Amino acid sequence: MQDISVYLPGILLAYSAFLLGIASPGPNVLAVMGTSMSVGRPSGIALAMGVAIGSFTWAVLTAFGLSALLATYASALLLIKLFGGAYLLWLAYKAFKSAASPHDIEASELKGGRRTALGYLRRGYIIQMTNPKAALSWIAIISLGLQNDAPFWVAAVIVVGTFILSIICHLLYALAFSTPVMVRIYGKARRVIQGILGTFFALAGLKLLTSRT
Repeated sequence: MQDISVYLPGILLAYSAFLLGIASPGPNVLAVMGTSMSVGRPSGIALAMGVAIGSFTWAVLTAFGLSALLATYASALLLIKLFGGAYLLWLAYKAFKSAASPHDIEASELKGGRRTALGYLRRGYIIQMTNPKAALSWIAIISLGLQNDAPFWVAAVIVVGTFILSIICHLLYALAFSTPVMVRIYGKARRVIQGILGTFFALAGLKLLTSRT
């Protein structure tokens, strides 16, 4: 294995982008919150696991797809980084816009009636896999951690690490947001969280746009 210190900053940056992305309540997070509050923790946990598995699927498809592309066309990394940087700047704009909005988050029960635990797991997977923003987010996340000469294990470390983080974070959402009190607390901190997210995404986007390695 090559010296990990060369690739560690990019790997940690990819982890940071992933964690902050989860901190922003998208459709998957809101679904986990709403299910935990309305149905109960077991159903919320099942849904959370489905979302985490979906996130892992996107990570695998993106990481190894980009790795294969770069193995054939090394110059493609520049275009990938430009795209990823532009998307991160768009996320920064959305985060700042959300921070300026007085509207609170809205977590509600999934439509379609109650399900079995397997049904909620399946539903969580479908929610994540049919979210087009997930694919764009993963391109940005993976491009933060890859370099032109990055070996295969770098992509593998990003995928495995983010999968573990995804399980932990979504399970914490399912456990913590099984009561309305936690949703209110999160709602009060929402604008500060979105401001922090916007700043990080803006800096990460600029880093990608100015990077040439």
